[in-house]
Amino acid sequence: MDMSSREIRLPLDEAVAVLLDLNEFVVSLDRLGSRQGCGAADEYTVGKFIADWDVARRLARARGVISVALDQELSVEERLEIDDLGEQGRFYTDNVGYPSPDESS
Repeated sequence: MDMSSREIRLPLDEAVAVLLDLNEFVVSLDRLGSRQGCGAADEYTVGKFIADWDVARRLARARGVISVALDQELSVEERLEIDDLGEQGRFYTDNVGYPSPDESS
């Protein structure tokens, strides 16, 4: 599917809400990264931010807003193609930073 010239529509209020959430996360994570760099913050601080600011739920809502817009504009086959692309993403596992059993030797 050629996605370069395709467009989707988002309700303005939903687009603004997603934009504001993403802006808060980007600015805050940048600040936290700077603090980590100089030793004034650690993983606990980042985890506390994610929990206290309800980051996971708010990001899931942003994903939902975009998904609804895609569902309205794309065919079933195109949506399945995008779902397949989503499965290729990088996801956190408990093994992050550790070699997998077949890599350690």
